[in-house]
Amino acid sequence: VQLQASGGGLVQTGGSLRLSCAASGRAFRQYAVAWFRQAPGKEREFVAAVPRTGGRPSYADSVKGRFAISRDNAKNMVYLQMNSLKPDDTAVYYCAADPSIITSSLSMAAQYDFWGQGTQVTVSS
Repeated sequence: VQLQASGGGLVQTGGSLRLSCAASGRAFRQYAVAWFRQAPGKEREFVAAVPRTGGRPSYADSVKGRFAISRDNAKNMVYLQMNSLKPDDTAVYYCAADPSIITSSLSMAAQYDFWGQGTQVTVSS
């Protein structure tokens, strides 16, 4: 599967953005999908994930209550709604997918075989 992330931009503290990730290929519903982010000088970190169809999403503690991940299997799309943005949310955001990840490994970047190119999110103070 190929992934294309979009929707990043510059926003003020407290603002909102919605990231989109378009997936190509068949059987997208059989893939777990996730968002990760990487700030300058920092390691890539988990943001949110949603398992294959029917699973509950999971979130990093730093974004719980502010971000929401969703998927539309009919459109082969994954979304990340980001509200109440903070300067610490500034990073390049990546979508990732894999067909064989177990639930306990959803937050592990190394477990994902397919990655999008990233979209920059900048939150000004």
